[in-house]
Amino acid sequence: MPAEWEPHAATWLAWPHKSSDFPGKLSAVRWVFCEMARLLAEGERIRLLVRDARMRAEAERALERSGVPLAKVDFVKHATDRSWTRDYVPQIVARGARRGRERAAVKFRFNGWARYKDHRNDDAAGSAAARFLELRTFEPVAPQSGAKVVLEGGAIDVDGEGTLLTTEECLLDGAQARNPELGRDGTEAVLTEYLGTTHVLWLGRGIAGDDTGGHIDDFARFGPGGTILLAEEPRARDPNHRVLQAARERLEGARNAAGRKLEIVRLPMPEPVALDGQRLPASYANFYVGNAAVLVPTFNDPKDRVALGILSDVFRERPVVGVHARDLVLGLGTLHCSTQQEPR
Repeated sequence: MPAEWEPHAATWLAWPHKSSDFPGKLSAVRWVFCEMARLLAEGERIRLLVRDARMRAEAERALERSGVPLAKVDFVKHATDRSWTRDYVPQIVARGARRGRERAAVKFRFNGWARYKDHRNDDAAGSAAARFLELRTFEPVAPQSGAKVVLEGGAIDVDGEGTLLTTEECLLDGAQARNPELGRDGTEAVLTEYLGTTHVLWLGRGIAGDDTGGHIDDFARFGPGGTILLAEEPRARDPNHRVLQAARERLEGARNAAGRKLEIVRLPMPEPVALDGQRLPASYANFYVGNAAVLVPTFNDPKDRVALGILSDVFRERPVVGVHARDLVLGLGTLHCSTQQEPR
């Protein structure tokens, strides 16, 4: 599985439509999606999942008004439950030389993060994406039971050189464990077989407000050159303080698949964002690396500028652009959750 910063053919999005996910803010969230599409279309195609012709027309009007060239957009017709394509559009893997290399899709089962019953459209939309691309598709199964393996894209991050980053909370622990029959060894074997990774870095738990059960892309991400961007919360009373401190302690002694020690780059956490007393998973680590720019969620917070500066130092070959995500995070995700890269 290539690293996210390797060249893309496209980015997959799904037009947001579930108003209850964004109370009173669905219209604003659609403009956030248009802004993401506008920035990404400067360097790659946009593949946008829409339910029907009416939704396509609605999306076209908004995209055009936002300056997105429709010639750069492929509209893929399929119903979805939510717009978090990271978690149900397949992982695209590749082998061979850069030119003419063979690509394939790895379609894991999506079960709504073991929390939401309305997830079947999303799971089917992932299969539709693979059919659209006309790629050979693998659907991993657990050897013990023959059941399809459950995994979301937000649960993992890769460096493109064989190292994979994930959490025990998400893949191994308790009710949120995606495939309890696999265990640690079985999970690592599946990741090796289908994604080509040879070394897994296991962190403990995810951040407060994350209803996916410990997704890695809310607090720890690979960067080029053997770096890991890790969120940091210095306030001891904040529930994220100990979680992120424990993650740093594990990574300080870790090495990647090549045996090299990792360089930890610390990212601040924004001030807590809440809705009706519920903590939301606001984090700068939920950035997305496109061909033309790195898109970073911002929250009208003084630390926005600090995070943008840190990421600019890591991703020096492309501009780093903030995208206002205070409305988007009401749906319990931001930019990385809303995107899925399709490697070239």
